[in-house]
Formats: sequence, structure tokens, C-alpha cells
Amino acid sequence: MKRVLLVLAVCFLVGAETFEAQIGDTKVGPVIVDGAVRVPYITWGGDVPTFVANGGLTTTKDSIFGKAGLNLKLVDGDNFHQQVKDYLSGKSPYLRGTFGMVSLASEVINKDPKTKPIMFLQLTWSAGDHIVAREGIKTLNNLKGKKVCLQAGGPHITLVDDSLKAAGLGWEDITVTWAKNLTGEDSPGERFKKDATIDACCVISPDMIGLCSGLDQKGTGAEGTVKGAHVVNSTASMSRSIADVYVVRKDYYDAHKDEVHKFTVGYLKATEDLLAQKKEYNDGKGKSPKYVEALKLAQKVYGDKVLPTIENDAHGLVSDATFVRIPGNESFFNDPNNLTGFTAKQTSSLDTAKKLGLVTDKFGFAKADWDYKKLSEEVGVKYVAPVMATGRVKGEVTDFAKDLDSNTIASFEIKFEPEQTTFNIDTYAADFLRAAQNSRTFGNTVILIRGHSDPTMALQNFFWAAQAKGLITGTTGNYKFKGKALDLADTREVVAAIQSENLAGLMRTTSDGRKVPIDDPKTTVAAALQLSSARAENVKKSMQEYAKKKGITLDLSQIQPQGIGIADPINPRPRNMGQAKENMRVEFRIVKIKAESLSDDDFNFDK
Repeated sequence: MKRVLLVLAVCFLVGAETFEAQIGDTKVGPVIVDGAVRVPYITWGGDVPTFVANGGLTTTKDSIFGKAGLNLKLVDGDNFHQQVKDYLSGKSPYLRGTFGMVSLASEVINKDPKTKPIMFLQLTWSAGDHIVAREGIKTLNNLKGKKVCLQAGGPHITLVDDSLKAAGLGWEDITVTWAKNLTGEDSPGERFKKDATIDACCVISPDMIGLCSGLDQKGTGAEGTVKGAHVVNSTASMSRSIADVYVVRKDYYDAHKDEVHKFTVGYLKATEDLLAQKKEYNDGKGKSPKYVEALKLAQKVYGDKVLPTIENDAHGLVSDATFVRIPGNESFFNDPNNLTGFTAKQTSSLDTAKKLGLVTDKFGFAKADWDYKKLSEEVGVKYVAPVMATGRVKGEVTDFAKDLDSNTIASFEIKFEPEQTTFNIDTYAADFLRAAQNSRTFGNTVILIRGHSDPTMALQNFFWAAQAKGLITGTTGNYKFKGKALDLADTREVVAAIQSENLAGLMRTTSDGRKVPIDDPKTTVAAALQLSSARAENVKKSMQEYAKKKGITLDLSQIQPQGIGIADPINPRPRNMGQAKENMRVEFRIVKIKAESLSDDDFNFDK
């Protein structure tokens, strides 16, 4: 159950109306501080700790917030336009949304010094938003030239933006059609069902299941599914794309910093409690009374229609949120080299907002100056420095190379010169940065580095040797190998034939009548495989050196080199050096992996 009913009443056309124009003229007023302070929430698992910390929608005395002296009224913030109006007018000093969503409002909330935004808390990463595509779209690369439907102003702008970048595409490469709502009537999922010209849509999990039956399933056309529909990308794999955050007005932060601090501490404490109870719930197969109580509270807030059941829907809502906790917050806000951190997200989100015409200029966010060691003491957990976890991926490269085409999310290549196996960092810096960015954004994937070699010499030696031995007969266009039709463009078949025969020590006659020895095709194939392996290994090594130079942390277990040799060329039978060079490449593939192959912890927590 993911991002259920986050219905934002938004409607715009790219370039036609800025976000400021959409919300209309709203006067900036002082924050209303008489009585309970209004704090928005949205329908998402990351907000459940807020309910727990508050004891419900109004603060109870024995709750975490109550004991800290806070007095809050939690209000429905699913209408983000209304949230921004309330923020500007002073009804609430807080904004709750994804980084991408609050970036859409960045221009209007930065215009007055009083409402300048201070981002002070990251709650979660999303693991439950999806791009569902029709049968012909196998990877994100195939989105070029296609029509994609998403909700205007919603969380999926970031999902699409990161997906396009992974495939080396831009917004100009797709045709966007905007739906008003996230789910239900006039939503991307409903439009996808009704309009066959829409090639892909961005949806939450219930709609994804309705379209294609499941994350790894394909729609059959039965029971409302769309025949051939499948998930082409998901935040289950692209796990560091959509960041959920809280923002506060600068005037309120300056005057009530202690309250904002207490809110942060209370939320993080409730998160730790909830996760401990969730672990007990899972280990005890549903026998954690405190956790069940939290799920019932979420069901009470969101209603039975949104969360019909505790076991599946409410528990699923929480399970689909990846809580970043204190180390995640410190890394997000304070590590300038974090490729999915505050600085990087701000740059990409504001660039996208301007590109889509939602802002006319880019205005950023300030951030809270929390002492995370002190926060840890107040939350009651041992301080753990945010060292990115390594060794998260379990398995060998051959495990991840199975069913490769069906598990590939996106791919890109870099080309080399003949016999090249070393790679200058400066020359390939942009490629290494792109690969590093993909490894961080697609946290729950493997990045396969597949080295390739040109097959020309192996094909020639095989042909000459097999012909000399009488295994190849016939004429051009009608060759046979041992009496069966031979396709020299099928390099896998050729390699299998080479391995099955002894073709060493043979001679051929040149055009001028000379007898010359033929290199053993097995040796040629082995050399090509060794060359391709060296290319893949050295690219990984160079990536590692680049990351170290830039202060970027990579989980090297996620980056798996593999030599392919001549088995998968772009041009199986190149006619010139230009075509041959296209085969001399390293291919980066972002590959889905099974859950049991991965540790979920982004940081090396003290267990």
C-alpha cells in the first residue's frame, strides 16, 4: 500500500502557468500561535510516527510530543496547493511534501523574508511509486518518443526526472500528458486504461496492482488489468529518488527554534519506537500490541476506505516507507558529496521545476543546523556517524546476469579504442559520475559493468579453420556447418561451435596461393573474453578512483564487472573499422535484484 490517495488538486500545462499562478494571490500573514499549532501530514507511511508521537490528531499529554510540551493539531495536507496557501497566510508554519513537491513552491515561498523555507527533517525515501508501461517498452531507454502520463504537481515528477536521466534522456524526449489526480478519477492509471495512445503512466501501488497485478507481473487483460502492462521502473529499485521532508517558515524557526527542535526529536524517537515494534511484529508473526496499536491509529486517521485492513494495508503503508533515521538525516543534510543528498536534490528539483515552467527562477532552501550527536542523546539512541553501508548486495555476478533483458531497468555505454583496457579519469569523468549517480539513486539494484570485444578475428579464424577442416561447406549466403545452416551473425552459436571442435593447427590458402597457419579460434575467443573482462574490471577500478577523488562513497558490492567477450556484439559482422569500434565497449546495466540479495540498511547502524 503506497502513497494512498495523495490527491493534490493541481492542473497545469507546461509553460502555461507557474505554481504561483496556480495558487492565486495569497497574502503573507503572521503565523497564528494562539492554541495548537497546525502541522500538515500526507497519506504516507512516513507520517505514521507523527501520529504516534502526537497520540493522534491532537496532542495528548502522555504522548512523546505532549511530554515535550508541544501542542499540535495534525491536519490533512494532501491538497498541496492548500498547504502552501496556509503556509503563506500563517495558518500553519509547516509544509509537508516530497523534495520535488516543495521545490515547485520554492519561488512563491521565497518571495517574503518571513516565509523563506527552512528544511529541517527528512522522514523517508519512497519504495512504492511506479512507472507502468505497455508491452513494447522494455527499459527506460525505450521511453524516448513515448507519451507518459503523470499527476500534475505530484511526487512523480521526481520519479520521471530521475528515470529519464538514468536512460540518458530528457523531458524533451517524451510527450507529457498531465492528470489532475494521483488516483481515482482523472488519474494517470485511469487514463492509461482508457487511452491506448498513452505509453506509460506513473502510479501508486494499488493502481499498479490494478494495471498489471504486481511488481514483477504482467497484465493479462483480465479483471481490469491492461494486457502487457508491466512495471518498467519503481522506487522499490530506485530507492533514493523521492525524499519526504518537512519545511518550516523562517520567521517561525527563528522565534520558535526550540519547538521545531522538539518536533524533530519527537518524530525521530517515535520512528525508532515504531521500527523496533515493527521488527517484533514481523519476528513474532503479528504479535506486537504496540505496533498493532500504531497501525490502528493510522487506520483511524486515514479511514477504512484508505486502509481497509491492519495486516495488509496499514502494515503495508509503513513497510513501503524507508525511514532514514538520524544517520540518514545527517548524511542527507550535511554531506556535500552525497549524490542523493540535500544539495544534489535541491539542484535537480529546482532545475526540473524551471524546465517545466513551474517557476521562473530558482530559489533554494536553507537547512536546520541540528547537532546530530545531541539529537541522538535526546532521542535515546547511540550516536552512529553516517558511514554509508557497504557489502549490501549478496551474490555473484552470474546470479544477477540471469534473465538479464527482463530485469534490466536502463542501460548506457561507453566506447573505447582497439585493445584499450585503461581509462583516464578525466576523459571518462562524466561517464563515471553518471554510473556513480545511478548506483546511489538506484540503491536496490546491481550496476552490471559488461565488457565487450569485437568478434571479427574470432569469426575469421573460425570460418577459415572450420572450412579447412571441411566442417563448413557451401557458398556466400548459404554456408552450412556440419550440414546445418550457419549464421555467422549468431556469435553465441559460433562460440558454441568453436568450443565443441578441435580447430587448432590448421592452414589456409591465401589469395596469392600461399599456405599460412590459422590461429586457433579457441585462443582468439579466450583472448577476446580476457580483453572484455579487463575492460570491465578496469572501469570499476577507475570508477572507484574517481569516487575517492571526489569524496563519493560507493558500495562496490553493488557494482559488478563481467566480461562478455564476443557473445553480444552490436555489429556481429562489422564491415569496417567504424562498425567494429561500436563493439569495443563497456555497457552499464541497471538490473533489478531479488529482495533476499540485498541488505536494506543504507548505513552501518550499531546493531
